[in-house]
Amino acid sequence: MLTDPTMEALAAQLEASGDYRVLRRLQVPAGGFVPMPHMKRAVFLDVETTGLDPNVDEIIELAMVPFWYEDSGRIAGVGIGRSALRQPQKPIPAEVTQLTGITPDMVAGQTIDFAAAAQFAGDSLIVAHNAGFDRRFVERFCPQLANNRWACSFSEIPWAAHGFESAKLSLIGQAHGFYYDGHRAVNDCYAGIEILSRGVPAGGTESAMKVLLSSTNSPRRRCRAEGAPFEKKDLLKGRGDRWADGSDGGPKAWWIDIDEAGFHPEMAFLRSDVYGWSAQIRICELNALNRYSDRLHIMPYAIPAN
Repeated sequence: MLTDPTMEALAAQLEASGDYRVLRRLQVPAGGFVPMPHMKRAVFLDVETTGLDPNVDEIIELAMVPFWYEDSGRIAGVGIGRSALRQPQKPIPAEVTQLTGITPDMVAGQTIDFAAAAQFAGDSLIVAHNAGFDRRFVERFCPQLANNRWACSFSEIPWAAHGFESAKLSLIGQAHGFYYDGHRAVNDCYAGIEILSRGVPAGGTESAMKVLLSSTNSPRRRCRAEGAPFEKKDLLKGRGDRWADGSDGGPKAWWIDIDEAGFHPEMAFLRSDVYGWSAQIRICELNALNRYSDRLHIMPYAIPAN
């Protein structure tokens, strides 16, 4: 990433010793990329907010960076990103300023043109590194983007299985040998796109974007094991189920997202190892249009006897 040949030679010499590892600063693309007709457009999106509750807290920064990819998962080019700040109705909490670096003075009098943001995104695939957080905030303030397909580079790529110690954006970047100025949304977007262009595991031939596209294009089902016996909680947790405490308005239940191939084995497991009988649970169909949103159509499902 460094353009100074002298500095790069020094970095290479340090790395060749085996005693040093050099991190290179992520370089922001200059823009001007002209996509070919077969390439598809996506937008990497990130928001900074006044808190964690999308029903109460507010967006104070929105950033989007367009990029183009091929069906193979190769990222072909990156465009110029845009970022905007917004003054919330309530003061920014001190802990948010400490985390993001966004101060009340920075947002004073600032607004975000969400209609323009929706126009900029168009019908592109939207990628976020925590879409379960970002999408609910964005759809509240910019409901036009509810019709876009969304993907999550945090949850839909099995980073641990690919040898990464953390799914945190900055740490994945370090594993790939680069660092960037964090805490601001647009920087996270550029870093996210760079990570999607890299191989998984680090140095591998399959790009993270290819893994993400495979997940995004595969429908899944969310299974909610309501009324599961309390003594089965460790068994469910050990298999990857998560506990929903009902704070999102949904029922209290253990839940897991599974693909089509894993659905019937999951039902057999619930019947034999959890309930011990043909119980009724709730399921919902997940795809890129509704995943990470509040628009999940939850339906009752009777687990077959055998």
